[in-house]
Order: sequence, then structure tokens, then C-alpha cells
Amino acid sequence: MELSKLLIPGAVRVVGQFTSKKRLFQELGEVAAQAYGLNGAAAIEGLQERETLGPTGVGHGIALPHARLEDLKSIIGVFVRLEKPLDYDSVDRQPVDLVFGLFAPKDSGVDHLKALALVSRTMRDQGVVSKLRANSDPAKLYAILTEARAPQAA
Repeated sequence: MELSKLLIPGAVRVVGQFTSKKRLFQELGEVAAQAYGLNGAAAIEGLQERETLGPTGVGHGIALPHARLEDLKSIIGVFVRLEKPLDYDSVDRQPVDLVFGLFAPKDSGVDHLKALALVSRTMRDQGVVSKLRANSDPAKLYAILTEARAPQAA
């Protein structure tokens, strides 16, 4: 699995700031709706529902919100870089500025976990993270995220 199979250029954005996690989820839903034709309201609801199980802020300014949705045919991704970090209730209590949202079909099973692991590995790569934080052009951000990497064991 490769990030270029999960993420399209139109699903990468740079935004100024948000005042709440809820507003960030609304943005992720809107981007998913515009880029993939996804039901934005269902996407937002799915993200909020998953977040009640525990925060998806994984530390170091990174959040990986995700949801399983009805009527979705394949796993898709949305990436948002925040110019002003948002308090996200992350595990390390640090504000978040890099957000990779993942949406999967309800019955995706292990594929959803594989996609989440791929995104997590990518976002733990300090070289990738540094480049993402140094760029504000969505096309460059997409290129950084989807650069070919050597396959790694999960």
C-alpha cells in the first residue's frame, strides 16, 4: 500500500487556524466532500464519534483522526497543515499542526489498520515532518507525502 493510493492532490490543504477540534473536523469533512464526493456530514460525525474513544493526537504536533463510514468504496485520506497549531488534547499535550485524516469503509477490516500504520510510519519520519512544516504549497506537500519510500514491515 502506498500513500499515493490513499491521497489525491485535491485533498491536501494549508489553512490558517481553527479555534476547536470540532471546526478542524468540519474542515476535514469539507475537504473529503470536495475531493472525493464523500458525504461531509457523515465524515464529520464519524471523526467525532471515533474521537470520543480517545484522542487521535499522537504527539509531536501530529494528529491522525480517522473514521469508518458506510457507503465508502475505498480508503481515502485528507491532509491539512495548520499555520497556527491547535490545542488537540494530544498524548504529549502539545498543539497539533499536521493532520492526516483517514476514512475507510465500515467493513475494511485489516486494510484500514494497514493504511493507518502506513500513515503513522510516514508521519513519524522526521525528514518528512520537517519538509511538511517548511512548505505551504499544497502541491509540494502532496509530493512530500507521496514520495516513494522503501517498503517497511508493519
